[in-house]
Amino acid sequence: MSIPVIAFFNNKGGVGKTSMVYHLAWMFSERGFRVIAADLDPQCNLTASFLDEDRLEEVMSCDERPLTVFGAVQPLKRGTSDIYDVHVENIHDRLGLILGDMALSTFEDDLSEVWPKCLAGEERAFRITSAFWRLVQKAGEKREADMILLDLGPNLGAINRVALIASDFVVIPLGPDLFSLQGLRNLGPALRTWRDGWIKRLGENPIKELPLPRGTIQPIGYMVLRHSIRLDRPVKAFERWMAKMPSTYAEAVMQCDPVAGATVDNDPNCIAKLKDYRSLMPLAQEVRKPMFFLKAADGAIGAHTYAVNEAYKDFEIVANKIANKIGIKASSSPEMDSTMR
Repeated sequence: MSIPVIAFFNNKGGVGKTSMVYHLAWMFSERGFRVIAADLDPQCNLTASFLDEDRLEEVMSCDERPLTVFGAVQPLKRGTSDIYDVHVENIHDRLGLILGDMALSTFEDDLSEVWPKCLAGEERAFRITSAFWRLVQKAGEKREADMILLDLGPNLGAINRVALIASDFVVIPLGPDLFSLQGLRNLGPALRTWRDGWIKRLGENPIKELPLPRGTIQPIGYMVLRHSIRLDRPVKAFERWMAKMPSTYAEAVMQCDPVAGATVDNDPNCIAKLKDYRSLMPLAQEVRKPMFFLKAADGAIGAHTYAVNEAYKDFEIVANKIANKIGIKASSSPEMDSTMR
């Protein structure tokens, strides 16, 4: 039985997707889940969030990149052998990271080339197309992970196609703006096309012993991120776009009629509506901690203390909702671990 893979994806950038993966990876771990976060975005922002500059330089200094996801797929790219076992950076006992690499963008052409060749039953085509899924599953088995979170770039290219085929579930982060809604309209048809295309290809697999992803790519909801607050309400400029989210998601992603009068506050497809923790983010980035683990020693004093507590409650609710939606329970009871704080 495979480990559940959850992708966080939108065709629109700048919606806080990487920050969401980073914070949820920590929160799931805090709640007792064993988690692997995988950086499949060639921009590598998730990796940079977890690692300091010295470690980043160490990881990226070798041309072979043995510690990154690109290093793991290089044998396939060269045509010499199958994937290597991917390195998992230990962040915490219950949290590991598969390191991103800007060089992963050079794998895009290979992925585009082999997609149609799967229909012809070519072995190498199936090995390349399933590479991401197989390497994250191997990593997850070694770490006895309960879930794998994928951070993806904001495009509809070949890397994201195979990353989403490797995913069981998809969470869609949205910003309260026109372009997020346009991205949502693009994303729904793309997910269906990729899912149907992969199902068609599965029947042509010539290597019956080769494990392959099911490619269910099931959307489990959207999240509204980074909306400014005034007197506990989003500022008026953003309310206009938030009002359109339930109907746009229903039509573009779920292919169903929108519920009359649905809002982000009562829409069952809306996982969360998170405010912009502007004052906490710079502090968190400086000390390389999630916002909800900040302490007075990190500069979280005064009003920041209240914001830290609110952030913890918000992300705890989100983590619990996602876990319920995908039907998993923590392998161990939640614990307040001082090493994580």
